[in-house]
Amino acid sequence: MAPVKRKAHWYFDYISPYAYLQFHQMARFRERLDISLEPVLFAGLLNAWGQLGPAEIPEKRLATYKFCTWRAQQMGLPFRTPVHHPYNPLPTLRLTLARGSRAADIDKIFDAIWGRGLDMADPAVFEDLKASLGPADAPELDAEAAKAALHANTDSAVAKGVYGVPTFAVEDATAENGWRLFWGFDAGDWMLDWLDDPDMFESPAMRTADECLVGARRRRPEEK
Repeated sequence: MAPVKRKAHWYFDYISPYAYLQFHQMARFRERLDISLEPVLFAGLLNAWGQLGPAEIPEKRLATYKFCTWRAQQMGLPFRTPVHHPYNPLPTLRLTLARGSRAADIDKIFDAIWGRGLDMADPAVFEDLKASLGPADAPELDAEAAKAALHANTDSAVAKGVYGVPTFAVEDATAENGWRLFWGFDAGDWMLDWLDDPDMFESPAMRTADECLVGARRRRPEEK
């Protein structure tokens, strides 16, 4: 009898090239987890935690595009930086939710943005993408319902402690709020190792991290 898979939420925003890369590793994670694909607004996460996004730091923005170009080549994936980035991801996120967050839709939208570098800031490009998805499996949510669903997903992610995308939130009764978080494209192997060693976070070394105290704090510009 196959073991029961843990439930997991994969929080993503199309604005993240790292989410594009991790989406293409999903098959290996699905072997171990029962995963729901959850669009969230990355800007909403940033606002909740008072952070800048990577694209708001000019040198980090360029480094991200170049690293992801290289990493996609290593993975055998097409990759082209979009004409405009960052852009407003709300239409693509709400469209995804309106159609039931189908993996096939998510794949096509990621490919359009990061595989082909299409300009989602162009309304005509977005409408062409929307038409290419074909008929939905079920009646689509209306605009207000899709907007509310995105807001609810983002709030749910923040409540779990999610601060960036992509992030896996995996059910874990031993975690403080019942969810173990694995943030970032490069955290997938760590998550799989943890599934093999569920007591990983109880080790003395991990406990040392829990007990680390803040020694200094950077003064924020608004505090000057």
